[in-house]
Amino acid sequence: MKPVLKYKNERKEVARFMRRLYNRGLTTTSGGNISLRITDEILVITPSATDKGTMRWKEVGIMNIFGENLTPELKPSIEFEMHISIYRKKKEASAIVHAHPLFASSFTAIKCKIETNLTAEARAILGEPLTVPYALMGSSDLANNVSENILKSDILLLENHGILTTGSNLLQAFDKIEVLENAAKMTLITQITGKKSPLTKSRVFEIDKMFR
Repeated sequence: MKPVLKYKNERKEVARFMRRLYNRGLTTTSGGNISLRITDEILVITPSATDKGTMRWKEVGIMNIFGENLTPELKPSIEFEMHISIYRKKKEASAIVHAHPLFASSFTAIKCKIETNLTAEARAILGEPLTVPYALMGSSDLANNVSENILKSDILLLENHGILTTGSNLLQAFDKIEVLENAAKMTLITQITGKKSPLTKSRVFEIDKMFR
């Protein structure tokens, strides 16, 4: 098989989810990155400096877990070190979505948490997201901060940056981003109105017991 054709189906899926992320308004033309682990040592990852709204599978690169770019004609995301650090640490993670949804990302810049106890769906899917201290995008410091916390929660709010989710597949990781953005909007609505009726502790316990 020609190198350019390797993992075509997986690269198609990554490109499709990136277009979906953009079309849902969950990231910008230049922002965000998605990866999918194919084997213990191989992953595919979105490139840098590419239009996220029109991404095609041939633009999705192939890397190994040691950081070697196996598609040198493509420039991998500047966040590839962060993705690799997660896969090394979290063996059950097969997909990573990093994006900058407006409402959820806003909460990374204020000292106020996103309420995940306002609906049963949000609690079941999100649990308790975790905020990770700021580090420069694309830096080793950011990769280290994320890998140190990724076992505590599969949804990370990167301070003054954006959101990162992991999942056993792309749909699961994408769903967490979308539900988190809705939870952020609901948090804002309840704060503006001053009226809030979250799930009771017993209901939260029931949900956590069922899903966690």
